[in-house]
Amino acid sequence: MDPRLKASLLWGAIGALSFLVLVQGYELLSAERLSFSLKFTVATIVGFAAAGSTYLAEPVLFDENGRV
Repeated sequence: MDPRLKASLLWGAIGALSFLVLVQGYELLSAERLSFSLKFTVATIVGFAAAGSTYLAEPVLFDENGRV
């Protein structure tokens, strides 16, 4: 697997899981509960957005040696 693709997919997973952690904290601190399907849908969107933006931004931010 291409290292650039692998890194972007991992950042997408980190983004989705971070969103789910934030939702869990929100539900613990408030009385309101969100449906599982809503949480899953938004986490999927956040994951795809994080992966896509990382994949597109990596060549702009770093040179071929991985330096800024």
